[in-house]
Amino acid sequence: MWGIAGLGNPGEKYCRTRHNIGFMVLEEFSRRHSIALKARTGYRIGKGSIDACTILLIEPLLYMNMSGTVIKRVLLRFPVHPEHLIIIHDDLDIQLGKLKIKKHGSSGGHKGIESIIQHIGSREFIRLKVGIGRHEGITAEDYVLSRFKRHELPIMKEMIHVASGAVYSIVTEGVDRAMNRFN
Repeated sequence: MWGIAGLGNPGEKYCRTRHNIGFMVLEEFSRRHSIALKARTGYRIGKGSIDACTILLIEPLLYMNMSGTVIKRVLLRFPVHPEHLIIIHDDLDIQLGKLKIKKHGSSGGHKGIESIIQHIGSREFIRLKVGIGRHEGITAEDYVLSRFKRHELPIMKEMIHVASGAVYSIVTEGVDRAMNRFN
């Protein structure tokens, strides 16, 4: 079984912000593969299959820095090994429109990833880092909570499409092949 979680913040205020790119990619993947997300207390979840692989989609509905509590709760219910857990999240240090797949490692300062590491007690999960870039003169906290500019929307939409394909590649071809293809 594969667990795929997209990170973001709940509520209309944060709906289309840069920090919610993980939600956007997960929702695109959900639409593409007809895996409906159903509301539960504190998260949305969907279960389906792709190429004989069971897929569990997870959208934590707590703030980013509390994502680990939801991931831990779901992993206690479903048999997902950390090496088959994919976390989709924004990354300030990657240019808008670029992706990076990483097998494991530290949080890199990302509060959602820090929370997951702390709660599940492992760094051995896959990260799909979706680039949102940085903006000089705006604090990181304000920038991640800003919406994409009009001229960035085509790049963002293409990035969501490609990132959804990267998730599919990880599941069906393996993380090493996906890394070679998308990094």
